[in-house]
Amino acid sequence: QVQLVESGGGLVQPGGSLRLSCTASVGTLNNYAIGWLRQAPGKEREQVACISTSSRDDPTNYADSVEGRFTISSDTGTNTVYLEMGRLNREDTFLYSCGAFVSGCWVADPANEWGRGTQVSVPS
Repeated sequence: QVQLVESGGGLVQPGGSLRLSCTASVGTLNNYAIGWLRQAPGKEREQVACISTSSRDDPTNYADSVEGRFTISSDTGTNTVYLEMGRLNREDTFLYSCGAFVSGCWVADPANEWGRGTQVSVPS
């Protein structure tokens, strides 16, 4: 079992950058694919980026809307997955959360774990 804590969100001007962190406060991320998702109030959750060591997944994958602007990476030493976000715009304003997927990126499983999220706001 793993417990996830996100951090790094905030208010950033258009064109700016942020780095989000997803850290395991309990357990290790090593046995999971870790994905970042984002959601606006009343809207469907959107997959953003995922990192995995499973042979069933590409090492990383990105939503078209963030490809080339966002980078996902992992640091096993600190048990953390990062989401580097660049060239942010108003359309990137969401609650960003990370999920630990036991069966590969984005694969639904009752054993998947979720953090509570960190808010990113980009004014117009």
